Amino acid sequence: MDLRQFKESIYELIVETSTNLPADVRRAILRAKAREDAGTRAALALATIVDNIRMAEENVSPICQDTGMPTFEIKCPVGANQIEMKKAIREAVAEATKNGKLRPNSVDPITGKNTGDNLGPGMPVIHFEQWEHDDIEVRLLLKGGGCENKNIQYSLPCELPGLGRANRDLDGVRKCILHAVYQAQGQGCSAGFIGVCIGGDRTTGYQAAKEQLFRPVDDVNPDPQLRELEAYIMEHANKLGIGTMGFGGQTTLLGCKITKLNRLPASFFVSVAYNCWAFRRMGVVIDAQTGKIKRWLYRDEPVPMPKGQEDLAAAGGSGTRTVVLTTPLTEEQVRDLRVGDVVILNGLVYTGRDALHKYLVDHDSPVDLRGGVIYHCGPVMVKDEAGNWQVKAAGPTTSIREEPYQADIIRKFGIRAVIGKGGMGKKTLEALKECGAVYLNAIGGAAQYYADCVEAVEGVYFLEEFGIPEAMWLLRVKNFAAVVTMDAHGNSLHEDVEKSSFEKLAELAGPVFK
Repeated sequence: MDLRQFKESIYELIVETSTNLPADVRRAILRAKAREDAGTRAALALATIVDNIRMAEENVSPICQDTGMPTFEIKCPVGANQIEMKKAIREAVAEATKNGKLRPNSVDPITGKNTGDNLGPGMPVIHFEQWEHDDIEVRLLLKGGGCENKNIQYSLPCELPGLGRANRDLDGVRKCILHAVYQAQGQGCSAGFIGVCIGGDRTTGYQAAKEQLFRPVDDVNPDPQLRELEAYIMEHANKLGIGTMGFGGQTTLLGCKITKLNRLPASFFVSVAYNCWAFRRMGVVIDAQTGKIKRWLYRDEPVPMPKGQEDLAAAGGSGTRTVVLTTPLTEEQVRDLRVGDVVILNGLVYTGRDALHKYLVDHDSPVDLRGGVIYHCGPVMVKDEAGNWQVKAAGPTTSIREEPYQADIIRKFGIRAVIGKGGMGKKTLEALKECGAVYLNAIGGAAQYYADCVEAVEGVYFLEEFGIPEAMWLLRVKNFAAVVTMDAHGNSLHEDVEKSSFEKLAELAGPVFK
């Protein structure tokens, strides 16, 4: 095989997977958008998502800034040189990272050092399987950390909040899957997709669950019991009212795929792999002799994303209060905000993720943060020919990881607003009320939408120490839209949605499958 051509084919697969959602996923998102009532937070969020999908395709830039853990599932003919193929794949991953199609996500777990090229022990994930065909099939999944953190595994029997006992039977499995959707809330960038494995061991169960994400959204399970269970979950999960981004709404789940593996008598695991709306998976069939792509998988008829729709930045006409603010913010401005308001931000914001929050608890900030805005974001950044930093993708990361630090940092530095996704906990809510600050929920995964709001990169700190995703970037933004979901008066949309969805979950506790 021509390995140089094979590498180019893999590179093309990576770029397409990162920047261009497949047709079946697009159809699912458009169906969800059509179900929502016009002018609701969920409808506005979905309109922003549709805009973002179109922008990513047009810009050939990442749909979401968190390009996740590249996972390759490969079927190859007997005799194929898997050692050389793996080498070519790693070279393609490194090149895609250098060119801003993937974010550098490979971090040493002990030192915290980012390799900068998405390579290292365990990265990327490459699984080979032989088959009796002449061609090579390569499928790629880019699953971000936010939704990866909402994966969950149950060991039956167990007690589930709101649902009671889940026994070692199909009804116990049903309860586990419903709970898996409930516990994700908006933190996994709902509305999402789930892959489920019933049985196996702790390792094979998770792997098989993730492999279910390679199934087309609209396929039909050949197993009649699993087909019935998939249909049940799709119907009832969408009655929980969690909705897009956890804002409430008609659509919480976009797809559910279930498989089963034989288990040991002593073990009964239910493994759930949760994937965000930015469901980036693609596949190709490659000629084993030439290394060229013969055809694409998950591509049927084109599904264009419509233009000219209302998004968060245009929410004023929907009955939602829209407030335009310029940083730095005052306490008076912030205390005037209420849950549900759409804020349009202009001025300077400071990105900060896990490493920076941990640092700021014990150290001074390199910049004055009084009245400032912290953005939970790990952008994709590249330098242009003049050596200037350019933002290629800049959506929010899951905020709950910063819950141990956020309240202390708000008090210590006088921060007036925190931007992220999925909401935060009681400790942060108390600090917002005490200090006069708000939490702004940006649209998770909308990396192109928000990158387009960045007018200039005015500086960066801790780049060498923390790496690109975790560095503190100083971004000047214009028309940056987000929803107030935690205000300075002790109100939290996230608490309200979690409470109401828990009540609806409990209504589903009774047995269904015998």
